[in-house]
Amino acid sequence: MNRNLTILTALAAGLVLAPFAAAQAPAAAAAPVAPVAMDAKIALVNFEQVVLASNEGQVVTANTQKKFEPRKNEIEKLAADVDTMKKGLTPTIADDARAKLLRDIDVKEKRLNSEAEQAQTEYNTEWQEGLSGVAQKIAATMKKYAQDSGFTLLLDVSSQQSNVLWAIPQTDISQAVVDLYNKQSGIAAPPPPSPSSAPKTAAPKPAAPKPAAPKPATPPTK
Repeated sequence: MNRNLTILTALAAGLVLAPFAAAQAPAAAAAPVAPVAMDAKIALVNFEQVVLASNEGQVVTANTQKKFEPRKNEIEKLAADVDTMKKGLTPTIADDARAKLLRDIDVKEKRLNSEAEQAQTEYNTEWQEGLSGVAQKIAATMKKYAQDSGFTLLLDVSSQQSNVLWAIPQTDISQAVVDLYNKQSGIAAPPPPSPSSAPKTAAPKPAAPKPAAPKPATPPTK
């Protein structure tokens, strides 16, 4: 699982399971109730992809990328300067000039690495904070959809360590939750970036996915 999205799965687990625990608390204090046999109806959901594929999730990603675009351009320029300086290390350069240039390259490379790392950290923090708000709202929609559809168990298959080895595609409600949430939120998907505004390099490389909505993955096959 992408370490930057762990918070989304944690939110899903907490928000979906907490209401069930609260509902079961009075029963635990009361007299034991005999279990009732009932048909199981299980659904799967890729919660991470639901959040990212939602229109609101795409807007958060696009806005975060737009905000950090000037920082990215500055870092790209700094990287280009370092590359130009390295090209000056020709075989014919004098020893003293080479030594000075190597020192200048080292200083600028350290600055480049520091600024890129800081920008990446700030980007990830802001992006995650924006998506966590979306995740909380989607978790509520997801829970209601599962209950209204009569499911008795909902499993999140976002993690690569999921215990679900195989399931028929019809049990995956990811796209249905995306569609329902988009309808409820009334938020339109952001327009795709124009070719002229598309980033040429990945410095700082966004930890976020591209604005295009990823399709919910079907459960892994055995």
